[in-house]
Amino acid sequence: MQELSMNILDIVENSTRAGASLIKISVTEDRRDDILRIEIADDGDGMEPDIVKRALDPFYTSKTVRRVGLGLPLLSHAAQITGGSFAIESKKGEGTTVTATFGYRHIDRQPLGDMPTTMTTMIAGNPGVDFIYTHRSDDKDYTLDTREVKNELEDVPIGHPKVIQFIKENIRDSLKEIGAGR
Repeated sequence: MQELSMNILDIVENSTRAGASLIKISVTEDRRDDILRIEIADDGDGMEPDIVKRALDPFYTSKTVRRVGLGLPLLSHAAQITGGSFAIESKKGEGTTVTATFGYRHIDRQPLGDMPTTMTTMIAGNPGVDFIYTHRSDDKDYTLDTREVKNELEDVPIGHPKVIQFIKENIRDSLKEIGAGR
């Protein structure tokens, strides 16, 4: 995967297949401490400890359509080659949290990618799932909570094309305003 946003999309797909109804995505850009941190937490089915250990094996997957699972191993490798770290915490019946930390200015760090498109793809494709997306850029932050958006929309579905376009533009403008991705 060329951009980290595609890794986020892959992990969120795992979360939705695990029955998550709430997925929290947090991106922190801390230039002073040279850190980019991505955390995805869900309230899905969670994993047994033996499955958590196997999750970084590229030849293990719980998917039935293919025999390899590269999403988590690739993200782990991408973090570690920048001097960062990777962790999975999961409890059966409670959910899973994936955390990847990168050297922000490291030459081998992949670009974050197009988070507005990634977020709206996830929202449009999973209208029954709620998302909380928080993006911190040094001392400024932005948060999108689809539960709040749905409350404002009343009878209009969140997946409506005009709603998705509005959300995408809101994310794009807000990330620019907080100085994300500079």
